[in-house]
Amino acid sequence: MKLTICSQCTVLSAMLLGFASSATLTVYGQEKVVAGQKILTIQREYTKPGKEGAAHAKTEAAFAKAMGDAKATDYYYALTSLSGRPRALFLSTYASFADLEAERKKVDSNATLADELDRANEADGDVLAETSSSIWVRRDDLSLNQGYRVGARYEELTQFVVRPGHMSEWTELVKLVIDAYKKGVPDAHWGTYELVYGGGGTFLVITTVRSGEEIDAEFTKDPKFIEALGPEGMKKLEALEASCVESRQSNLFRIAPKMSYPPSALVQAEPDFWTPKP
Repeated sequence: MKLTICSQCTVLSAMLLGFASSATLTVYGQEKVVAGQKILTIQREYTKPGKEGAAHAKTEAAFAKAMGDAKATDYYYALTSLSGRPRALFLSTYASFADLEAERKKVDSNATLADELDRANEADGDVLAETSSSIWVRRDDLSLNQGYRVGARYEELTQFVVRPGHMSEWTELVKLVIDAYKKGVPDAHWGTYELVYGGGGTFLVITTVRSGEEIDAEFTKDPKFIEALGPEGMKKLEALEASCVESRQSNLFRIAPKMSYPPSALVQAEPDFWTPKP
């Protein structure tokens, strides 16, 4: 974890299957949800063959310790891949770009912390094959019941690349899906983020998941979504998707507390998970 800004990227129904971190704990129905902030940064780290798992977790623990010892407030949490190439994602959220800048300046101005992070970076580099960074902005109008659900152990990430000149169709498509989910599967939840730096025309849909049983249950809800959409709605959805979506990629990740430096709202909501006793 390099405290730069990062990237990567699971369905907008049997297509749109929320992330957030930091700040406020709220309750939606009987679920506790940690509300997130507007700006999302993701750092993606691909590991060398045989260096995933414990080897990468060990190097990442040095970052978390350095940040904790310095009482830094630039928080993040980690996801490790269960599909695709072995990799880890590090997610941070900020209220604004000014807030992002202020947090990074605080880290850079702490000479002791900067030295510790440099040493951690050198060790981390020995296990990494590739890294990349990206910055996203949350689109509330394209999200549903968003937020980090307390008790989550996995996250589904789906990346959509929209064809140039077809953004209005994409917006129409997502709102069609949202309306159908509100009618047929009202407990559905996801956060949608638009890529603003690190590429273009790309959207990331993130859903928090508590268990494998929840993933199984998602597939059983498809008929309810289709019924709510109706035959004409399905035709419209398929036509819009064919017209505006250039590509779609879905992946499943496990939340990795030992590789994370989580904000206090997450720790307070679930201390045994985020800070387990030895």
